[in-house]
Amino acid sequence: MNKILRTLAIAVIAIAGTLWTAEASAQTRHAEGKPTQEGIRADGRIVNAVQMYEDENFTGAKTILDAILKTSPDNDAAWYYRGLCNMRLKNAADSERDLKQAVALDSTNYWYRYMLAGLYGMTGRSVLTIDMYESLLRDFPKKSELYYGLANLYINQGQADKALKIIGDIETQFGKSDATVMTRFNILSRQERHEEAYKALEEYNKEYSSPQVLSMLGDYEMGMYNDSSALAYYDEALSLDKSYAPALLGKAETYRIARDYASYFKTLDILMADRDATPAGKAEYLQAVFRQSDPRFMKSFSSQLDSTVNIAVNAHPADSSILQTAGLYYLVTDRKEAAADAFKKVMTEFPDNVGATASYIQTLLYINDWDKVVSACDSAMVRFPQEAGFLEFANAAEFNRKNYPAVIENCVKMLRIAPTDSATFVTAWSTIGDMYHLLGDQSKAFKSYETALKVAPDNAPVLNNYAYYLSVEGKKLKKAYAMSKKTVEAEPDNATYLDTFGWILYLQGKALEAKPFFKHAMLYGGKDSATILDHYATVLEALGEKDLAKVYRQQAKNKASEGKE
Repeated sequence: MNKILRTLAIAVIAIAGTLWTAEASAQTRHAEGKPTQEGIRADGRIVNAVQMYEDENFTGAKTILDAILKTSPDNDAAWYYRGLCNMRLKNAADSERDLKQAVALDSTNYWYRYMLAGLYGMTGRSVLTIDMYESLLRDFPKKSELYYGLANLYINQGQADKALKIIGDIETQFGKSDATVMTRFNILSRQERHEEAYKALEEYNKEYSSPQVLSMLGDYEMGMYNDSSALAYYDEALSLDKSYAPALLGKAETYRIARDYASYFKTLDILMADRDATPAGKAEYLQAVFRQSDPRFMKSFSSQLDSTVNIAVNAHPADSSILQTAGLYYLVTDRKEAAADAFKKVMTEFPDNVGATASYIQTLLYINDWDKVVSACDSAMVRFPQEAGFLEFANAAEFNRKNYPAVIENCVKMLRIAPTDSATFVTAWSTIGDMYHLLGDQSKAFKSYETALKVAPDNAPVLNNYAYYLSVEGKKLKKAYAMSKKTVEAEPDNATYLDTFGWILYLQGKALEAKPFFKHAMLYGGKDSATILDHYATVLEALGEKDLAKVYRQQAKNKASEGKE
């Protein structure tokens, strides 16, 4: 089955779960109002507490409820709402205590028990959550959310048969629906019971046609290489909803796989032009096409793809995902300036979007516009002063501008922004070491590497650079050897590390021992480096292999002329 289609065209039914962020807020909304009528006593203060809770002043509401419970410990509504406040304040243990007390005072109240079940789910206690849901379902068999919640819990616990039974119970109580058939489909598919899964869709479709189910059947037929049947299902879905995105996408994919590209682009463009279709879904699909398509396809249908991208942009001229996708497309098709313009538009439209700004700057780096990179990074740091990543972008540009003091200054800023982040610490100090080396201050360079290694003693890039520069200076070769040995043990196929280690061996008078490391480096990219080739030539000369040394020396000169140091 086509992976792009599977990712984008198959709708997944979201059934009620126990995730805190989603469920707790939903449950809270359900709960508001009912307990206040059932559990509020004569004390009017609780009304104020409930109002504060609804205004999301949870601390203030809790303070009032604390006072109420000191004088009225049997007020179940006060216990309940304090439990909700503690839940929203992330005080799980206190929330559990309060909700249990509310349940103890009034075990017939649905919401008290329902929220306690949600708390169990939030804290990862699946068995207790299931027990509570099962108990609630016995007492409240008409509550649909219980069925879906319990089904989801069974699925998460790997109890597929119980989940399927629950779906059957839903259909008995409330009738069949797209939700029930799709949930059954997903459960069966997870168990790799694919024939049963699609049979369930077919049976449902005989009684209740829907665009969603018809599209799923189309997907199945496409996966079975029954293109005509697939297209028939997609067309039937579109007869019910002419703009149903999964059907349009499935139909387009069927044409693409069949290499009917005229029909493919015609169908795809209908989807891209639909302003009501989710732009994020369009963007995801197009990006998948760009990533996975054969370069010949991209080249052969460049005009059609240009048109498709433009249609999507025109349908959603201010959507970040579409504009980002257009930028990516221009990069893929080697139109760097157009890509930069697209990403700049995203950044302009969404000045508070860190990702949009980063994409724009990365494109500028890609086209080697160092001045614009530095300028854009300066602006980015004004808007996002805590985003040290922009300083790293700036460093790439400043390095290429050979402005090494600026790189050091940016690294110092990075350390100020993230003083406790170990990755930033190591990156900054190792970069400072590299810059001081280039500036000719080896003492400061070595001190910088030592600082980095205090936090990350096994960091291979730092160890390699430190070892190599010691060897260049002809100093502390034993120390350089020990550090370099660590790097080749960690990454035995890294040509740079092999070169450093081999060169240190040569400097120690061990040319014969050095040779195998250079030979290995040649297999893993060493032939693309003028420095590594030159070092190998020197080692071969030392071993008396002058003819072979000449070959590698000439290769080194060639690579140097190409700028491949």
